[in-house]
Amino acid sequence: MRPERHDEGGGGGLLVPMAWMYAEYVADELLRTGDLMPPTTLEYRAGRDALALTIFLSDGPVGEGGGGARMARWRTLTAYGTGWREWVCHQLDLLETRVCQAERSGAGRPDPDLELALAAWRWLEETELLAPDLDAVGPPGGDPPGPDGGGGGPHEERGPQVWTPAWQLGLPLGHLAIALF
Repeated sequence: MRPERHDEGGGGGLLVPMAWMYAEYVADELLRTGDLMPPTTLEYRAGRDALALTIFLSDGPVGEGGGGARMARWRTLTAYGTGWREWVCHQLDLLETRVCQAERSGAGRPDPDLELALAAWRWLEETELLAPDLDAVGPPGGDPPGPDGGGGGPHEERGPQVWTPAWQLGLPLGHLAIALF
């Protein structure tokens, strides 16, 4: 679903980012329905943005394909080990190239959908969130003693944590939300 343009003469007018707004709305609904975490958290935003990017970059017109087929595609794209990050970068590059070519030929204007998608991707790439270190190996309780001489302090129950790019937390959250729908 791309923004409609009815101004054949190339005149002014507000371009509304309908495709991005649609993708963000669907992603938000999937996450809220799954009730996986409060919508006020950064993790929720990471999930919403990762899912919205998936929907935006994979979706054709809204009427295209059945709802089940689109959900299956999103589930496949967000599955662990699918190369989602590389796919997103490639799709965004293709869109940017298309928009730049249209602008150079005088047939196009800046695409507000693409601008919002790029902003979401920058946030997902540049923002790091503290998350459990899933790659940590070792017996439980391996943390050094805390200030009171006891266990490992506040992280004792949660285990080791690392700073992780937001998309690495958001992607499995989006995948789980799709699976729960």
